[in-house]
Amino acid sequence: MVLAGFLFGSCEDYLDKAPEASITDTDVFGSFVSFQGFVEEMYDCIVDIHKVLGGNQYYNFSASDEVLCNVPLPWDDGNYWNQTTFLYAASPRMDYSGNLTRMRVWPFAWYAIRKANLGLSKLELLANATPEARSVIEGQCLFFRAYFHFELMRWYGGLPYINEVLSSSEELKLPRMTYRETALKVAEDFRAAAALLPLKWDDTTVGQATLGNNSQRITKIHALSMLARNLLYAASPMMNESSTGNNAYDTELAKQAADVAAEVIKICNESGAYKLQSWDTWTDNFWVWSPGNRERSGGTEVIMNPTVIIPSFVRFTTNRTTNPVQFGAGNNRVEVPTHNFIKNYGMANGLPIDDPESGYDPNQPWTGREPRFYVDIVYEGVRLVDNAVAAAAKENEFAQLSNSGRHRNGTPASAGVAGSVTGYFYRKWTPKGNNPWDNRWSNFQSYHPIMRLADVYLIYAEAVLHGYGSPTSTAAGSALTAIDAVNIIRTRAQLPALPARYTASKDAFMKQIIRERAVEFAFEGHRFFDLRRWNIAGNAEYIDKTAIDFDLGSDGKPINLRERVVVQRVFEKRHNWLPFQLGDTRLYEGFSQNPGW
Repeated sequence: MVLAGFLFGSCEDYLDKAPEASITDTDVFGSFVSFQGFVEEMYDCIVDIHKVLGGNQYYNFSASDEVLCNVPLPWDDGNYWNQTTFLYAASPRMDYSGNLTRMRVWPFAWYAIRKANLGLSKLELLANATPEARSVIEGQCLFFRAYFHFELMRWYGGLPYINEVLSSSEELKLPRMTYRETALKVAEDFRAAAALLPLKWDDTTVGQATLGNNSQRITKIHALSMLARNLLYAASPMMNESSTGNNAYDTELAKQAADVAAEVIKICNESGAYKLQSWDTWTDNFWVWSPGNRERSGGTEVIMNPTVIIPSFVRFTTNRTTNPVQFGAGNNRVEVPTHNFIKNYGMANGLPIDDPESGYDPNQPWTGREPRFYVDIVYEGVRLVDNAVAAAAKENEFAQLSNSGRHRNGTPASAGVAGSVTGYFYRKWTPKGNNPWDNRWSNFQSYHPIMRLADVYLIYAEAVLHGYGSPTSTAAGSALTAIDAVNIIRTRAQLPALPARYTASKDAFMKQIIRERAVEFAFEGHRFFDLRRWNIAGNAEYIDKTAIDFDLGSDGKPINLRERVVVQRVFEKRHNWLPFQLGDTRLYEGFSQNPGW
């Protein structure tokens, strides 16, 4: 009965208060300061899905082909029922008391949607506020109503769109809409929010009281960027098929997505509100060394980050599950990149590894790869420790990932030692220094971006290709081609432009967009949603999760390299959407279960 509780009720007294309560509606909604305080709890409802389970946070990665864990996870078996502790909560608690492990996507989203609707219904009480103040409040409420519907939709498909405060005496009769119908409602709210929200809070009168501390507040760019993503998702083949039966892009929605993305790019170029990180600062998108933990990752490129900051959780999530157990983070589960996914990284000359001209040598698979590979991935021989003075530090100075290496799963001899099951570790989230000998992890902050400007460029490229018809097409009023947008991201990564043979046709170019999204957004949580929305998650090339096995020769170099299938994912048509909990589907006739569940 979780759904009913959050549609009709609330854990906050002032959302469902008794008539004799001492706090009146005017107290809460009568001034900008108190109303903004009400709004800001919706920021706290943005669940950082990479930290909600403490040491097991990368579940959405494991659900795709990117990652394997040394402990089998139910996603790979196709058991999507067993996610109640990830998306639901047996006993939802809005007062998580600084404990991110109590946050869950499903209850927090419905809670925030109710708060957004309540806020919108109380705007008339903000009688003495300036037009700017009213616009900022209304814009945030509209944004969050759209954002949290979208957050649910991308997991579960079309839903009822709740745009009013429902009474507890009201009969439940809200039928599920199609994905397209729900997405269009989301789009209306994002567009309306964009018209009301400021470009920069520091430039507003209401933002002066928190001047210099407004970087995480929702702006026009947040609303437009999420609008572009929402429209591209709705245009994508799997969503379109679920709405219309047509396993192809919705051309009209793709055009709309392209036009909105073009609008974001234009505003950012003209205003400097956001800009792509240079290559030498690219990692600022993901992590920073922050003495005292006062700074957070994001730089100039991240538009939207998780909003709840608990520095201690960085060590006990990001570090704990992505470093060798010998680093002493207390981990018994280690999640690592798969070899099959590593193949997406091309060569320094810009060519995919399966291109005959790429120069790729399967006997030296880590030589000559593109720059992002070396920033993202730890492989055999990579330096892990700088301060290798102590004996234990010397033992772990370099990655030892051969079949008998100390950092491989189950080695040394004691069975069950948590190590890599694939021959790789992350570097993207755990840079050198995150270990007890260099001891930099206490000053390490890392957050997985929800939206960054690079995504807007690749949204633009994909949407232009399928909305306007070709790699050389542009959105309305823009001079940027789909090819240009991809090459901007490649150029930042120190790669040459795509060769003509990869942009000569729609299909050839789309394959490069798929590969570019895999690499640029590796391990950021996009892959599970991308493969599904493209309707290719069950294709043979994405089913096998593989490791690279090898031995070491007398000179210490890898020999006898071979790829081995570790897991074959189960992915059927029903896995396009997650199942609803049975109790929710029994609330009323119109709230149906997803197909196949």
